[in-house]
Amino acid sequence: MLRRDRLIAGGGVAAVVVLAWAYLFTGAAVDMSMVGMAMKPMPWTLSYALLMFAMWWIMMIAMMVPSAAPMILLFTTIKRKQEGSSSATIGPGIFLTGYLVVWGAFSLIATLAQWGLESAGLISTGMTSKSAALAGAILLSTGLYQFTPLKGACLRHCQSPLFFLSSNWRAGVAGAFHMGVVHGAYCLGCCWFLMALLFIGGVMNLTWVAGIAIYVALEKLLPGGLWLSRGVGATLVVLAGSCSSAQSRARKHSMSAHY
Repeated sequence: MLRRDRLIAGGGVAAVVVLAWAYLFTGAAVDMSMVGMAMKPMPWTLSYALLMFAMWWIMMIAMMVPSAAPMILLFTTIKRKQEGSSSATIGPGIFLTGYLVVWGAFSLIATLAQWGLESAGLISTGMTSKSAALAGAILLSTGLYQFTPLKGACLRHCQSPLFFLSSNWRAGVAGAFHMGVVHGAYCLGCCWFLMALLFIGGVMNLTWVAGIAIYVALEKLLPGGLWLSRGVGATLVVLAGSCSSAQSRARKHSMSAHY
């Protein structure tokens, strides 16, 4: 079995992804019948905050681990050739753990952002934006970020597993964890603005979640990922302009009705 390390690693990654999506499809411990209904926001107790953090973290696992699978499988192959079969079986799990720690940190920030936006009345109980200004700002900032050098640099590291591993290789268990953290940091730098789009389409809108996850995978895995990134960035900027125009028309209409 140890000689089939890629099969073991791939099966483990697939199991993690399937369990994460199963958790989301069952409602992520949130009463989905209440989502979208006009009601007062839930009080942010410690238990509710932990529930929201778990929801965000598992959502990030479901969305991001599939696009990291090629990196993990190549890591497994190199690990086996360099350090033997038993190390190759344990190493991918350590690498993935480091990767997920980074997304756990992001999930904590996202939970705090959700709390702040909800407290300010900018998002609904369905965790969607109630403010055209907020939606426009998210679309614009996400679109512009797609053109930044930081986005391009992070995307290049995510697109080339061999380049990343050859540039950042470290031996041992600590090395595997370190490489997982570094790869997670590059993935975070590549995708963190895209995750803000969840506040527009709905954090628990699984169609929206799956759509973003598929786009992230295509951006990383397709040869023309950089051009795809810029095309989507331009589209988001245009949508932000449309959102701003709609807000201006609504404001003028409101003023006309007032007078």
